[in-house]
Amino acid sequence: MEPVKNFTPPEARLHFLDYWRVIRIRKAIIITVFLITAIIATAVTFILPESYASTCRIKVESDGLDIPGMTTPSTAMSGYDPYFIQTTFEIMQSQLVLSNVIRDMNLNEVWGKKYYYGTPLKDSETMAILKGRMSLAPVRNTKLIAITVYSDDRDEAAKIANAIAVAYTNYRLESRQQMVKKGVDVLKVQYQLEEQQIQTNQDRVDQLRRDLGISEQMANSPGPTGTYDAIALQRIHEQLLEGERYYKEKLDLLNELKSLDQNKLRDVLPRANPDAALSSLLDQLHEAQRSKAAKIVDYSLSNSVVIRIQTQIDTLDQQIDDCVVGIMTSLASQVHSMKASLDALAQKVEDAKAKDMLEAANFQPYYDAKRQLENQRDMHRLLYAKIKQEELDSAIPKTSMAQITDTAEPGKSPVKPNKTVNIVLGLVFGLIMGIGLAFFIEYLDTSVKTIDDVERTFQAPVLGVIPQNIGYLLEEGSESKHAEAYRVLRTNLLFSRKDEKLNTIVVVSAGAGEGKSTTTINLATVFAQAGNRVLIVDSDLRRPTLHKLFKVANNLGLTNYLLKQNTLAEIVQTTTVANLDFMASGKLPNSSMGILGSAQMKKMISELKQRYDFILFDSPPILGVSDASILASEVDLVMQVIQYRRYPQPMTVRAKQMIEKVGGNFVGIVLNNINMSQDEGYYYYSGYYHDYYYSRNPAEQMAEVKAGVPANSEPGIKQKY
Repeated sequence: MEPVKNFTPPEARLHFLDYWRVIRIRKAIIITVFLITAIIATAVTFILPESYASTCRIKVESDGLDIPGMTTPSTAMSGYDPYFIQTTFEIMQSQLVLSNVIRDMNLNEVWGKKYYYGTPLKDSETMAILKGRMSLAPVRNTKLIAITVYSDDRDEAAKIANAIAVAYTNYRLESRQQMVKKGVDVLKVQYQLEEQQIQTNQDRVDQLRRDLGISEQMANSPGPTGTYDAIALQRIHEQLLEGERYYKEKLDLLNELKSLDQNKLRDVLPRANPDAALSSLLDQLHEAQRSKAAKIVDYSLSNSVVIRIQTQIDTLDQQIDDCVVGIMTSLASQVHSMKASLDALAQKVEDAKAKDMLEAANFQPYYDAKRQLENQRDMHRLLYAKIKQEELDSAIPKTSMAQITDTAEPGKSPVKPNKTVNIVLGLVFGLIMGIGLAFFIEYLDTSVKTIDDVERTFQAPVLGVIPQNIGYLLEEGSESKHAEAYRVLRTNLLFSRKDEKLNTIVVVSAGAGEGKSTTTINLATVFAQAGNRVLIVDSDLRRPTLHKLFKVANNLGLTNYLLKQNTLAEIVQTTTVANLDFMASGKLPNSSMGILGSAQMKKMISELKQRYDFILFDSPPILGVSDASILASEVDLVMQVIQYRRYPQPMTVRAKQMIEKVGGNFVGIVLNNINMSQDEGYYYYSGYYHDYYYSRNPAEQMAEVKAGVPANSEPGIKQKY
């Protein structure tokens, strides 16, 4: 026995034709929902009261500061505010504005009489109605706001729109005036306080001047004058820098000369520090040395002339040395004198600064108090100017903050409801709802829908597809337009057999009403019409129905044989169809519920296989009772009937699993009750044969009869039985 296979849901891959199939199948739902929605939308559109619209446009500007800064003009506006327009919308719909509209137009009384049988409304109720009727929208890329009001009275809509615009402009003007007035009052109070403080500080300055003994000239100056002014200090500073530079040059020269020997000093000193006496002595020395050199040529060193010249040279050398010493001493004296002069000048400046600092420290309270007083006076003058400016500004009419640019006019035609748009939207919405509901129902429907669903889910072939509303071939005859579907089923069943000896067939289904009895009778009829000896056994012992179709009694039947009360010859009955016999179920005693699984049942099947070419068993639903499972295990072939869109797929899969569990030889599935007009795929599977075989004219059919081809035979297939 093969193990039971678990059901695996097939992968859902929908093609465009699958969507179209769902629409065709569910077209009744789609059309019904579409028509209902369209009718409701049309009815509501014509029932709704007409409404007129009037629009007033107003230009708005953002406010400046309540009291602008002292250096900011009063007309200056604040920076860009991204929330200004939305804030304006909220203000226009606020109690501050709408309450004035309600009061000016007496809307409590007017709308109370109009809508509430004369009972005056409360402000909150009227305001709620008014908010529902007004619409605010900004004009793109401008500072304009469109105020639209809807009403069943065209004149009332225009009046309310204009009243809202006027109430908002008045609100902006009044709020601005109130803010300016409050600001001016604050400035005046501050002005009085500043004036008192100025007088107090003036008394303090005068007292400090007297206490510190400050002269008139010093009192008028912004601060202590000091010993030196800025120009004098700059000049002294420049002198110090120049003296230090000259002193450094002389000091460097003196140090350099001191480092030289006597002979070198004689040569360098005239150029480093020119001196007329030294230069004259050096010239005389050089002249005496030249004279000596000339005389030595003619005279000896002991000559009196030579001696006299040498004496002169010695005298000049001594004078030059004395002169050099004197120059060096003088240069050193100059350097020392310069240093002393620079030190004295620097000390003088420092003394002057110390004196000035002392005086500044003593007089500083006076000058601080004086500067504070001047600052207060400046602020006092600005406060006075600001007060006068705001008083003048408040007296000028304000039209820039909120200005009505376009007044509202009564509408010429109603804007609500838009009948065309509403009806079109109703049609579109109805179509969408209908299609959506159809697909939702299709999603909830887990029954068998297509051959692909069956083959993927059951892993079994589809032997036949039976159209919808098929009758019994017993009554319709061999030329019935539905016979070809069962001929296809018979052919597929014959080719599905692995052995020609397998000739006992049981037709089962998962639930009741799937058409297994009809399939059994019609399939048996087709076999009999093909010349086969066929027996139909009604093995549905609990609810037998086949005897009624054959119009025979159910007194004798299968149960009588199984209980060994009658023989086969006594219980088998002939029918009006040639080669077709019938065995009724017979009466079932309550004490013999399991007789289908008895040895007598197996004996009967074996005996019938010898007498008939095909034996078809009609069974009860396999999920309802155990009889069908017992039959599936005893016969050669098991064929399952599944009605199109009746039971969920898991239920039909469970039926197949039960067949396999008991060891039944499952050969295939028959799809029953297919609506060919809704599903083209099934039409081409089964309906094609009907159109092909029964669209021929009578002359063609007569020619086939004369040629020896039976009218009920299948072209291209030789009949075996």
